[in-house]
Amino acid sequence: MNDAPALEDRDTPRGVAFALAAYLMWGALPLYLKAVSHIPPTEVVAHRIMWSVPVAGLLLIVLRRTRDLRTALANPRMLAMGCVTAALISVNWGIYVWSISVGKTVDAALGYYINPLFSVFLAAVLLGERLSRAQMVAIALAVLAVIVLTVESGSLPLASIGLTLSWGFYAFFKKSLPIGPNQGFMLEVLILLPFALGYVIWLGPESHFSPGTGDFWLLLAGGIVTAVPLITYANGAKLVRLSTIGIMQYIAPTLIFLVAVFVFGEEFDRARMIAFPMIWAALVIYSVSMIRQMRARGR
Repeated sequence: MNDAPALEDRDTPRGVAFALAAYLMWGALPLYLKAVSHIPPTEVVAHRIMWSVPVAGLLLIVLRRTRDLRTALANPRMLAMGCVTAALISVNWGIYVWSISVGKTVDAALGYYINPLFSVFLAAVLLGERLSRAQMVAIALAVLAVIVLTVESGSLPLASIGLTLSWGFYAFFKKSLPIGPNQGFMLEVLILLPFALGYVIWLGPESHFSPGTGDFWLLLAGGIVTAVPLITYANGAKLVRLSTIGIMQYIAPTLIFLVAVFVFGEEFDRARMIAFPMIWAALVIYSVSMIRQMRARGR
């Protein structure tokens, strides 16, 4: 039932272009979220869900993949798993939108930097996968970085931790969803749609979705900025090597970090000057280890 073939054992120009485009769009997403930062995060998320439905639905019609979606909606087990991933992605979106609106974009970047390491940790704890020495060092460095930020600021970097946990568990459970990436995304937004519609209707006159206003068009664009990068990534990831995706995934948090510091003017204090190099070092150690393991398997 899963229409997504295994990842290529080589990089194709088309796959690299798709993946790069997706990461560049995700890296630029804070610019859009800052433009809607005067709107409550819950309302922004509701409109991201609502307007993702027609975008994702149109793609499935064009690709003729609607039958798989109908089968998933009729399967209680798949529907239950879809509810889990839908809940996790909505929490992730909510934290991300909130972090941009309150000037914690640097923390958001940190959360997405830590994600790959957290995924490795989850695989070890929940799947019993054995960690290499390099992976253990990388995870330890990430934990130390969070401790540094906590001690220096006097509180946990909640936005970073929230994004790491929500996306990490989302990616973990998403792998158990036996459906293609495009159908999976459509399933998730369809599950969330009644809640999003109900919330927007409940807002009534307090809603920012008023025709003829700038907010109307900004919220309407939420579907495009949400669905297009996810769909682009899903189709590009099938056409490149896993090691290539492993390296390219740092493009988005790097761009988010650069936008936070140089466009939004967020503070990069002493604690972050210590913590971020620790995270970057951890990611280098992790990436080198991953590439060596894949080359060893290839041989």
